[in-house]
Amino acid sequence: MKPVYVFSSGRLARHQNTIVLETEEGKRFLPVEQVSELYVFGEVDLNKRFLEFVAREGILLHFFNRYGYYTGTFYPREHLASGALILRQVEHYLDQERRLTLARAFVRGSLRNIRTVLLYYRRRGVDVQGAVDVVDQSLEALDRAAAPAALMALEGQAREAYYATWPSIIEAEFPFGPRTRRPPRDETNALISFGNSLLYTAVLAQIYQTHLDPRIGYLHETNFRRHTLNLDVAEIFKPVLVDRLIFRLVNRGQLQRRHFVTGAEGVFLDDEGRKLVVEAWEQTLQETYRHPALNRSVSYRTTLRLELYKIEKHLLGEQTYVPFALRS
Repeated sequence: MKPVYVFSSGRLARHQNTIVLETEEGKRFLPVEQVSELYVFGEVDLNKRFLEFVAREGILLHFFNRYGYYTGTFYPREHLASGALILRQVEHYLDQERRLTLARAFVRGSLRNIRTVLLYYRRRGVDVQGAVDVVDQSLEALDRAAAPAALMALEGQAREAYYATWPSIIEAEFPFGPRTRRPPRDETNALISFGNSLLYTAVLAQIYQTHLDPRIGYLHETNFRRHTLNLDVAEIFKPVLVDRLIFRLVNRGQLQRRHFVTGAEGVFLDDEGRKLVVEAWEQTLQETYRHPALNRSVSYRTTLRLELYKIEKHLLGEQTYVPFALRS
């Protein structure tokens, strides 16, 4: 099973045990046993019968608007949800110390992976020492942070220094001012926002395959927002999967400024640019490496699932959670 990306406009429907995408160019048939998620970028029509069908099959639908910004996910009824584990999730959220332990681990994993990326470029002659120093200071201060908001402030401080090195890391002439999100104000910000959205949905899809509830996070506040646990876990993998992907695409000349559109709504990727990034994103998730603990090759998509299993074990008191660390 694998994700399917829908860029064309048309109609999504069910035909027997098959998903059908009907467009002006014709029909595309997708056997449900081969589909884990649908990423919908095009303007598509669908009905309740189709939603009932994909929900029964456990297929997630991620929707993006015409600018490529993530708008939401049709998340089928949690088929693996465990009452016992959900209780443990809530207990760890309500207990300030236990919540801080997990929140601190997410930030520590994020900062350590940022540091590894910076050291990679330092070995290649890029002046990133100032950012490394700020990251080190934030890492040292983590144990003194008494609330998730303080942890996020430390991470934000480190990321600001980290982003300041990007104009030196990115060899092409890609503008990059302060980090802006809604909307992104330049090409690099647009890439970060789009890549982060892909990561959030990838983690959410893996949570669906576990006993965890995505609504209960620890670093990000569990409030009226639908999902937060995927945001927590994504912090660890942004430097690993999103940032390095951006550097590769831009520095190799695969992604250029012509792939962006600028308007009153901000800067965003055009259709060709989105397809290029999505293709490279899927290749990244399928990329394998030698897992030191399992002593076998695993993909980065599998790594996301393994990270969630580690959180499950932590919540059940079986093993202290240690975040994924990028190998230097």
